[in-house]
Order: sequence, then structure tokens, then C-alpha cells
Amino acid sequence: MGSDHYFSATPASPENLRRIRVTLAGRDLEVTTAGGVFSPDHVDSGTAVLLSNTPPPPASGNFLDLGCGWGPIALSLALDAPHATVWAVDVNERALDLVRRNAAALGLSNVNASLPDDVPDDILFRTIRSNPPIRVGKNELHGLLERWLPRLDDRADAWLVVQRNLGSDSLQRWLAATLDRRFTVHRAATARGFRVLKVRRHGSPPSEPIDLPELPEG
Repeated sequence: MGSDHYFSATPASPENLRRIRVTLAGRDLEVTTAGGVFSPDHVDSGTAVLLSNTPPPPASGNFLDLGCGWGPIALSLALDAPHATVWAVDVNERALDLVRRNAAALGLSNVNASLPDDVPDDILFRTIRSNPPIRVGKNELHGLLERWLPRLDDRADAWLVVQRNLGSDSLQRWLAATLDRRFTVHRAATARGFRVLKVRRHGSPPSEPIDLPELPEG
């Protein structure tokens, strides 16, 4: 693709729409993919590991698929939790169009495919699921995670899948050192050369003690 990457905002490569068979949320489905997006011919190995090693999502609330591609994670979440609102976020306009096509074809009205800046700032997420775009570079990746992980709701989890030889262990250490004390980070699963990292937001930090005036004796 030359300089055209799956994280390009407007891929210059031919669209080449195609239909593929996949299994999502335990259902055999047919979806539309295209050139210029991540893993257009199948559910990639990392995403498959993530989907196989995460618990069912909450029944409702706002969910985030960060770096959604053509939508395997977002569609799985929407199928598993029809009363939730799934935000499928990507910078790639072609990927977002595919998510919309696939959600409509599957009758899923609870998927919002959006550019990052189009997600309302006041939304907190009951879960975040992501196969993050490691190849954008460390600084870009760190900025992405610093932007979105603090938007986890209290007592909610993010699940990230990262290939071991692309820095999953160093990313785990960075997350643990960077996120504030409301968060914990641990490795939840290892499979097929990938790590699944779980980031838990435990709640709001305790408020600072209030200095009360001393009462007079007597």
C-alpha cells in the first residue's frame, strides 16, 4: 500500500469491497470488508484472542471499541449486549463506513461508528475493548491510551490485546506507572503469542481530609 496504512484517515488504496464469513458472539455471520483497513480477509489473531479471553460485557451502558477497523469487536459487543450503546472509534473513514454497513446489515441499531473527536466528552464507558494500533508508534499509542482509559466508569474494565513481541510487557509496565492510583493493570491471559491486559478502574480516589475547627472544651 506504500504510505497507505490501515490507520490512514482516508486510505488511497482501492476499496475492493468483499464479503467474508466470520463467527462473532457465537454466531456465523457474513460481513463486508475492504482494502485499506486492518485485516480485511478475516478476524485477525489478536482480535480472536481478545474475544476468546474476555468476559461477557455488562448488559447496558456505553462501551468503547478503540481502533475498531471493520468492526469485529464492536459488532460482538452489540450482539452480546443489545441494550448497550457501542462506540466504534477509528481515524479511518473507510473502516467507520464498513462498521455502519455491517451494523445495519445485522440489524444492530446500538452501534455508533465515530471519529475520536465526535464522541461526546461527558460519556464514561462501562467497558473498553481494543486491539490497539501498535504500529502507529509508541508516542501515538501512549497518547491514545492516556486519552481514553481515564474515561472508564468506576468499577469498570478495559481489555487490551497486544502481541508479546511487539511490546506487551513494556506496555503493561508503562500503564501501571502512568495511570493514577484508581487503576490497576494485570495480564489476564496469554495465547498464540498475544497478551490480554486488563485495566481496572476501582473508583474515585478518596477525598482529601477536611480540617474541622476545634470545638471549645467544656
